[in-house]
Amino acid sequence: MIRTRRSLSLAAACAAAALILSACDGGGSGNTSNGSTTVGKPVSGGSALVLQLSEQAGMDPASLANEWAVNAFIGNALYGTLIVNDVATGEVRYKMAMSFATKDGGRTFELKLRSGLTFSDGTPLDATAVKFNWDRLKAPATGAFAFPEASLIASTTVVDPVTLKVTLKEAIPQYAQAVILTGLNWIASPTALKAGRKAFDAKPVGAGPYTLTKWARQDSVVLARNTRYYAKPKPYLDTITVRTALDGKQRLDTMTTGGADVAIESGWENLAKAKTAQLPTTVVPLNGGLSMTMNTRRAPFDDIRARQAITAALDMKVMNQSAFNGTGKAAGTLFDKTSPFYEDIELARPDKAKAQKLFDELAAEGKPVSFTFKTFPSSDNRVVAENVQTQLSQFKNVKVAIKVIDYADNAALRTKFDFDMVVSSALFADPEVRLLGTFQGGSSRNMSGIDDKQLNDALLQGRRATDEAERKEAYRTVQERLAALTPVVFYTRAAPAVITGKNVHGVVQYGGGSLLPEELWIQR
Repeated sequence: MIRTRRSLSLAAACAAAALILSACDGGGSGNTSNGSTTVGKPVSGGSALVLQLSEQAGMDPASLANEWAVNAFIGNALYGTLIVNDVATGEVRYKMAMSFATKDGGRTFELKLRSGLTFSDGTPLDATAVKFNWDRLKAPATGAFAFPEASLIASTTVVDPVTLKVTLKEAIPQYAQAVILTGLNWIASPTALKAGRKAFDAKPVGAGPYTLTKWARQDSVVLARNTRYYAKPKPYLDTITVRTALDGKQRLDTMTTGGADVAIESGWENLAKAKTAQLPTTVVPLNGGLSMTMNTRRAPFDDIRARQAITAALDMKVMNQSAFNGTGKAAGTLFDKTSPFYEDIELARPDKAKAQKLFDELAAEGKPVSFTFKTFPSSDNRVVAENVQTQLSQFKNVKVAIKVIDYADNAALRTKFDFDMVVSSALFADPEVRLLGTFQGGSSRNMSGIDDKQLNDALLQGRRATDEAERKEAYRTVQERLAALTPVVFYTRAAPAVITGKNVHGVVQYGGGSLLPEELWIQR
């Protein structure tokens, strides 16, 4: 039996492009191994069982997070997508939207929709529907996952049935990335949403490739082909059943024994084992990674020397071996080598002598480093916390306690910032719009609380720049300041991955690894 429990453990949840591109329909797959590329032409029919990593709290787009490790698959299935990107090239690709263009450097955008789009109940998906959804997501009372990105919108105006004018609070030339990465991509029927969340959860209405047939909480979600979906002959599968499988070993065992067709995956070790079992795997390369995040708002990490000591004391090779049996991908730099913004600027380097000197210096001033690492019950989180504790036990004048907290405490943890150290993340393809939110002083998503003028200015420069050379210069400064300030210690790149059965094809991911259900098909 698949274990069903909502997981927010990964990153506490979980592509530079031209602004005006010709319309097309499709996304881009990730790095694929073991033959998961499409073989022959897609065929229609059949059913699939998909394992996801986190159970959805509801079906409202506001309550879903467009992240591969959370609820992206369900959101894409029910609501489709306006815009996606090719994860290999960063190219923006349009689906239900025809274009999302700016003529004034990113202060205003014009969203053009395909004509004739309809929700599954036959009502039109038009500019008025998009306005209703986007205005709703940016309202604080809605409590949407996409609120930080949606709140960057100052106003929306319906120009005609297929055209929406979007005015931002500041110029953000790369704002298309905000749509790609969040629930702004998912448009639900305003009529259905107005009926209230209980009614909407029972019968969500979108224009995506699938409709909800049954949702048995803590068990499964059953989806059926939406006959009104615009991109025929997609979707290819008749039905999809989605189950939540939190335990990594159980998830892999289910796949290797043929108990499921697709597993949305986050673990490097599972991916290595899947390859050994000759199961196809696909991974989207992302910058940043998972990190031990230090709270700079309070002692001991309000003192930069304490952060520098921790950064110098911890050896990520030891961490990789302990947490991932050596299968993890190092994240020593902010950007992966495949990124146009990559610089060979190390964010951390082990130096035991330096670490001990700093620990001793702080102790001599009456400020010995003592902190609590708060962790969720998941095995990955606990292994990281325990490894930090073990490595630091080799040093004098530093003490580490571990406190396991419940998943229900996640929201409070991220609004009240009541922690010393916690596992967090900064995951992105293009730096916009996520990087600024992660490290800008005052941002609600800035877990570390770091607030540095040079860093803030560079993040803003990177956001506002329209020239890639200017963006590259800005993000070089960002990397230099993060290396100097050490608010986080990245211990691995993320693994936004998919494992499939050998007869499953059409794996296409976009954004941060979000999987497109309409592209999946089974070779019979």
